[in-house]
Amino acid sequence: MICGAITAFFLVYFLMPPFIRFMKLKQFGQIVREEGPEHHKKKTGTPTMGGTIVLFSILISCLLWCRFSNPFVWLVLLVTIGFGLIGFLDDYLKIKRKKNLGLKAREKILLQLFLVGVFYLLLFNGLNFSSQLVFPFFKNLALDLGVGYLLFSMLVILGSSNAMNLTDGLDGLAIVPFIVVAGVYSVLSYVAGNMKFSTYLLLPYIPYAGELAIVCAIFIGAGLGFLWYNSYPAEIFMGDVGSLGLGAGLGAISILVKQEFLLVIAGALFVMEALSVMLQVGYFKLTHGKRIFKMAPLHHHFELLGWPENKVVVRFWIISIIFGLLALSTLKIR
Repeated sequence: MICGAITAFFLVYFLMPPFIRFMKLKQFGQIVREEGPEHHKKKTGTPTMGGTIVLFSILISCLLWCRFSNPFVWLVLLVTIGFGLIGFLDDYLKIKRKKNLGLKAREKILLQLFLVGVFYLLLFNGLNFSSQLVFPFFKNLALDLGVGYLLFSMLVILGSSNAMNLTDGLDGLAIVPFIVVAGVYSVLSYVAGNMKFSTYLLLPYIPYAGELAIVCAIFIGAGLGFLWYNSYPAEIFMGDVGSLGLGAGLGAISILVKQEFLLVIAGALFVMEALSVMLQVGYFKLTHGKRIFKMAPLHHHFELLGWPENKVVVRFWIISIIFGLLALSTLKIR
């Protein structure tokens, strides 16, 4: 885990500067939406698609430090890189058209659903994975969803991916909560893959899950490397290639270790950001123009209340850490 994290960190650390120079040379910069906060306009032109280097570093680190014989590693990489490629195409179209117009929402969702379908088929037909749903806080509460687990897994992975995408709106805002959630799941993966610990903590034992602790550590290392350049004021943005890919990777890991509901707790910040958008849009339509928040996602609301950007970011980090600790506490609260 340590070697994987360090490898991922230094790959991002050394590869990102030439990538930033290349993006500046090609004038591939961020397109800031017109309706966003006024002070965000100065970020127009900042290099984007930094998630490309993050995902590349994760892939190389996994190939170096994970067991090739473990199917769970390949499934996580399939989802992470696959969703990243969708995001890459979306980012590229936005830059090429010089407008905030990438893939259509329908096109993006269909591609994501296809990838989740492949993930589901490989998981259940190839590995005979259990469709049982385990609930936190309860010792023996479980529910077998059968084929319905396909719909549930789609909801988890798509929700996690797009929630992280919505959160990625301020310098460093999304990557630290991602690191926190990856840290939580590194512990959960290790416990699920260890028969003694899983039995003691009344969790399902999952033979291949232990290797995912290394993947999570690699996620953390790559995230820290990206934070080096994405901290305020950001030298580069993650882009959809990073936020969609990394968010989907967390969703896939939560499914594989049978801790899907804990993703809502550990990733509560992502959930709040996504809910703020859904509530804002729904209320706007129902009331014909009225708003709950000054602007959605939620971080823009606090900006318009007068909070400086870096204060919003750090306070959201604190919230993320608290919820991460709460998620870990459920290991004993059963």
